[in-house]
Amino acid sequence: MLNFQIIPKKGRALTILCLGAHSDDIEIGCGGTILRLLSEQGDAEVHWVVLGSNGRRDVEAGTSANKFLENARKKEIIIKNFKDGFFPYTGGEIKGYFEELKKNVSPDVVFTHYRHDLHQDHRLLSELTWNTFRDHLILEYEVMKYDGDMGNPNLYVHLDQRTCQGKIAQILESFRSQEGQHWFNEEAFFALLRLRGIECNAPEKYAEAFYCRKVVI
Repeated sequence: MLNFQIIPKKGRALTILCLGAHSDDIEIGCGGTILRLLSEQGDAEVHWVVLGSNGRRDVEAGTSANKFLENARKKEIIIKNFKDGFFPYTGGEIKGYFEELKKNVSPDVVFTHYRHDLHQDHRLLSELTWNTFRDHLILEYEVMKYDGDMGNPNLYVHLDQRTCQGKIAQILESFRSQEGQHWFNEEAFFALLRLRGIECNAPEKYAEAFYCRKVVI
């Protein structure tokens, strides 16, 4: 396997854009990778955008994002209230927001949803990410769910056990509204991290996986 690093443009801090359809998507899909990047890139700048949240979930989203970005040099947390499950029907409004976002953020790497995710909100976000950020490194993360849409990722980020434990503990603590969901437990989150770790021969057993359509080395 070829190894490469995510590095900032010359003369500036690493700039990261995280996009999530719902309040816990970013944390589940790439939370461990964000924690690792912030531990290695002490001056990183992170823009964290949740498009579909409301009520109690707004508070959860903000609390969680602040915990994950504790070590960021600069952070911007944006929580929007587009209606959960209806993104394709309000796509014009969301597209307009993406165009505004592009004017303010020029990221070195964008984390977004997997293009073949079976949740319609996730798919639309992935599509708009590619329509909007056309000259950026885009990594599509995965969110496990009942639909059974896990694919074959082609980019992995090795994680140690401590980082995985931190990721999972923060998710479980922040998103209490999801307690009782059959997928929302430590065992399930660790299972996916371990499986992806096996696939990439991770030295400390665990990894997060992504889909990378285009990369320039």
